[in-house]
Amino acid sequence: MEAQQDILLRGTAWGGRIRVFAVRATNLVSELQRRHGTFPTATAAFGRTLAAGAMMGAMMKGEEKLTIQVKGDGPIGQIVVDADAKGNVRGYVDHPQVHMASNSQGKLDVAGAVGRNGYIHIIKDLGLKEPYRGSSPIVSGELAEDFTYYFAVSEQTPSVVGLGVLVDTDGSVLHAGGYIVQVLPGLTDEELTRLEQAVSMMPPVTALLDQGETPEEILKFLVGDDLTIHDTTDIHFRCRCSRERTERTLISMGQQELQQIIEEDGKAEVVCHFCNETYMFDSAQLQHLLEQAKPKPLQ
Repeated sequence: MEAQQDILLRGTAWGGRIRVFAVRATNLVSELQRRHGTFPTATAAFGRTLAAGAMMGAMMKGEEKLTIQVKGDGPIGQIVVDADAKGNVRGYVDHPQVHMASNSQGKLDVAGAVGRNGYIHIIKDLGLKEPYRGSSPIVSGELAEDFTYYFAVSEQTPSVVGLGVLVDTDGSVLHAGGYIVQVLPGLTDEELTRLEQAVSMMPPVTALLDQGETPEEILKFLVGDDLTIHDTTDIHFRCRCSRERTERTLISMGQQELQQIIEEDGKAEVVCHFCNETYMFDSAQLQHLLEQAKPKPLQ
C-alpha cells in the first residue's frame, strides 16, 4: 500500500470559539526513525514530539520557528524538535536505542523512556532580539498530557492534545499523527461539556489513522461537522545543515583548534545532530579553512 502524504490542517470550529490542528506525520517520523536508528519505544516518544512540533510550528507565522526540548529523567535523555510555519520539521534524541518492556496496558512504555520528572521547554524565535521561552513540568511522561499541561500553564490556553505513533513488529513506523484543540474566549459551559465528552470518547489517533481516517475526519470526531479548515500544509523533514554551514562552524573554532585537528588527526568528521548527515574534511580541506580562519591584515 502506498504511503499517504503527510499533511497538517489548521482550522476553527463552533463559530470560531475553538481552534483546531491535526497532522498525519507518518513519513516524517519514518524518515527520522531511519536516520537516527531509533528503537520502538524511542520511536514512539520521538514521533509524538515530532507530531506536536509540526502542529506548534503551524501556530507560528512567516519566518518564525520554534524548538521543543523534552528533558525527562528517563533513559532516552533529551528529545529536541525544531519546526517552523512552513511545515519543515527536524529533531533528534540523545539515546535513540532505548526500548522498554510494554507497560501494564500492553503499549509501548513511552513514559518509562521519557521519565516522569523533568521539564518541557519551548523556545520561539519570533524575529525579536530575544527568543520567547516557556517551560512546564512533565506531568506524566506520555507527552500528550505534558503538552496539554504546557499550553494551560505556560500559554494560558486550555487545550487538549492527542498524539500517537504505531510501530510495527520490525520497528518501522506504521502510523503517526496527532491533534490539538484549543478553547478560545466565548465558549459556553454546555459546549465545554460537549467537548470534554467528545475527548473522553475519542479513539486513539493511531487507531483512526489505521482505519484510513484523514486528519479532517479525526477533527470531526471531536467537533462534529461545524469545522472550517483555514489552511493545509505539507509536512516534511528538512534540516538546515549544509557543507557550507559546517565549514563556517569549523572556521569559527579558530586557528589554534584547526591547527591542532590537522596535526593530531589529519582530518575531521562532523555529524549533524538533527539529520545524522556526515561531513568529511581531509587535511588539504582543513588547511584551506585554516587560511580563512587567520586574521585579515588591516588595509
